[in-house]
Amino acid sequence: MIRAGLCSVTFRQLTAEQIVDAAARAQLDVIEWGGDVHVPPGDTARAVEVARVTADAGLAVCSYGSYFRASAGEDLTPILDSAEALGADRIRIWAGSLGSADASAQDWGRTVDRIQDAVAAASTRGITLALEFHSGTLADTAPTTLRLLADVDSSALTTYWQPTVAAPDDVALDEYATLSAHVSAAHVFSWWPVKERLPLHARDGLWRRFFEAAAAADHRPRDALLEFIPGADPDLLAAEAATLRSYLV
Repeated sequence: MIRAGLCSVTFRQLTAEQIVDAAARAQLDVIEWGGDVHVPPGDTARAVEVARVTADAGLAVCSYGSYFRASAGEDLTPILDSAEALGADRIRIWAGSLGSADASAQDWGRTVDRIQDAVAAASTRGITLALEFHSGTLADTAPTTLRLLADVDSSALTTYWQPTVAAPDDVALDEYATLSAHVSAAHVFSWWPVKERLPLHARDGLWRRFFEAAAAADHRPRDALLEFIPGADPDLLAAEAATLRSYLV
C-alpha cells in the first residue's frame, strides 16, 4: 500500500507541532520533514523532538526534505545528522542548480561525482537519497533523470516524481511511466494551467490515472505526499487528504 502523507514545507507558517496535529486529524500516515524551517540541518535536538511528537501522534517520518544541491564544498554531514535523528531512511536532494539544457559536460560530471559521494556517505548510516524531479536541475526531464541515475549507478539513489509544470495529463503520465522503476515517492498537488494552486480533485483525471499506474507497477512509490495546498491553508488539509486517500483505495 502506498502511504498517504504530507510535506511539512506545505505549511511553513506552522510549527512542527501544529503540522503533526493537522496531519493526524486528517488521517494521514507519514510526514516528510523539511530542512528549511521545521528541522534545520544539524539541530539534532530539534530533530529528536519532532520525531517524538510525530510518533506520539501515530504518524511516521517518511523522509527528510533537504536542499542539498550537490555543489562543491557543500556539507552533507548536518543533513545526515538531522535525518538520522529524525529516524528518516530517505533524504530528498536536488541535482545541482542548473537545468540539464544549460549544463556543460563538466557541470554534469561534477554533479554526478558529488552525488556519488553523498550516496556513499548516506549509505553508511542506512539512509538512501532521492532526487527532486524539478526544473532548474539535471533531473528536470525524465530522460535526463534516467541518465543521472545511470551515471551515479547506485540502488541507494531513487527519484521522486511530480507533474511537470503546465504539462498535460498524458505528458506527465508518460514521464512517470519512464521513471516508474526508480520512483520512491510522489509529490501530489494540482497546479493548472501553470502554477495556479487548485484543490487536488481539480485534476482528478491525472491523479486517478497516476495511482492506477502506480498500483500496477512492478516498483510502487512508497509514499504519496501532499504539497502546495491552495493558499497554504491548513483548514483545507482534511479535504485534500480525503481526496488523496480515495485514490489509494
